[in-house]
Amino acid sequence: EVLLVESGGGLVQPGGSLRLSCAASGFPWDDSSIGWLRQTPGKDYESLSCFKSHTGLTLYSDSVKGRFTMSTDNAKNTVYLQMNSLKPEDTGVYFCAVGGSRTDCSVSTYAVWGQGTQVTVSS
Repeated sequence: EVLLVESGGGLVQPGGSLRLSCAASGFPWDDSSIGWLRQTPGKDYESLSCFKSHTGLTLYSDSVKGRFTMSTDNAKNTVYLQMNSLKPEDTGVYFCAVGGSRTDCSVSTYAVWGQGTQVTVSS
């Protein structure tokens, strides 16, 4: 059974930083893609970053490129999202999700999602 549990969300001021964690288990790390997505108020889900195991590359959306960094710790079965220079428009519920190794990292291609963690950027 795939299990994904996010943590690390909270309230932060604009310009601040947060690090999200995703405890992930029950899937083959070397044959999967794992990503971070969010749902912001009044908007659809957005794919933010995606680690593709078969290429070893991490992709980012234009909205977070240069500000957010995704990393994995296979020994701890944990995925991180370091978020810097946060903006009010980053407010939303953040999810980690797992899909097949050759997913195109779009929202619809993730098979299993965590429960999400709330991030609020406000002064």
